[in-house]
Amino acid sequence: MTMHFPRDSAKVHPPSLFPYYTSTVKRAPKRPLIILPQTETELTGPAYGHEVVQPGDSDLTTQHEGTPIGQRIIVSGRVLDEDGRPVPNTLIEIWQANAAGRYVHINDQHDAPLDPNFSGAGRVVTDNEGRYKFITIRPGAYSWQNHENAWRPAHIHFSLFGPSFLSRLVTQMYFPDDPLFDYDPMFTSVDPKARQRMVSRFSLFTTIPEWGLGFEWDIVLRGTNATPMEQ
Repeated sequence: MTMHFPRDSAKVHPPSLFPYYTSTVKRAPKRPLIILPQTETELTGPAYGHEVVQPGDSDLTTQHEGTPIGQRIIVSGRVLDEDGRPVPNTLIEIWQANAAGRYVHINDQHDAPLDPNFSGAGRVVTDNEGRYKFITIRPGAYSWQNHENAWRPAHIHFSLFGPSFLSRLVTQMYFPDDPLFDYDPMFTSVDPKARQRMVSRFSLFTTIPEWGLGFEWDIVLRGTNATPMEQ
């Protein structure tokens, strides 16, 4: 199945300019966009990075000698098109903060500890039924300087690659009933009717007794039920 990513899918994606999210004021285009037509080579070119994914890349808790600190979780779901059909062979990459709310990045100087056993990045390729699964640690909320006393809800970043480098979508997955939703400009920039499409659901079925909590989250690429993606 060829995966084409439209520029607009039911107008649920957050706008490029959302003043409450202050950095968009500087980076949003100030002139009309010039659309460059994509050729078949760009849309169906060689897969990007799929062939280098290793079996252990999807388990973020076993990438170091020790076990990371935090609540172990299993995040799973399916990648679907607008008709509910699975989209196989999709490269999914995730990155996230650790349990204390800090990223392994030189620009993250948040007053929270780093975990030497957690790097916060993983990847997997969807199977023939469009399914994926990650084992990781539930990320913590963290402060940022967007506005006074600003805190981001716990979330995991998702990047999806289709059949070429240009067919990339980026979004964020949240956890249910987070009290920070109403104060987060990234979350509130999305149409109210579509926000819950970014929120995972707790799953007792995928929860492993005495080991880890399960969360399920399906990603819909387009259509009236499309998952909101970053512009």
